[in-house]
Amino acid sequence: MSDLFSVSGERAGDGLGVVTLSGEVDIYTAPQFKQCMLELLDGGVDRMIVDLSGVTFIDSTALGVLIGGVRRVNSAGGAMALIVTSRAVARVLSITGLDHVFTIHATREAAVESLA
Repeated sequence: MSDLFSVSGERAGDGLGVVTLSGEVDIYTAPQFKQCMLELLDGGVDRMIVDLSGVTFIDSTALGVLIGGVRRVNSAGGAMALIVTSRAVARVLSITGLDHVFTIHATREAAVESLA
């Protein structure tokens, strides 16, 4: 259910932002996800990590937010990486072909290193 959803954003270094999500990211919660991402991007972040390790469900609306975010980061000359540990989320990314659009890592450390 959407009541399990949480989102937080933080600056993790020079130009690096991290959005951490948990619960269900769907049509009801995606606007909060988008707002959090935009606040970091508007604050000068050009490298972003989206931590999906706590996500139990992701729908097409949330995927649209991810795509919009990666487009904006790429147009600023930056990059985006995802942290995915759930088979369900990995499967959605694979089925939609987004596993070829995003760099996907199993840990935050690996994601940070990839954007260094």
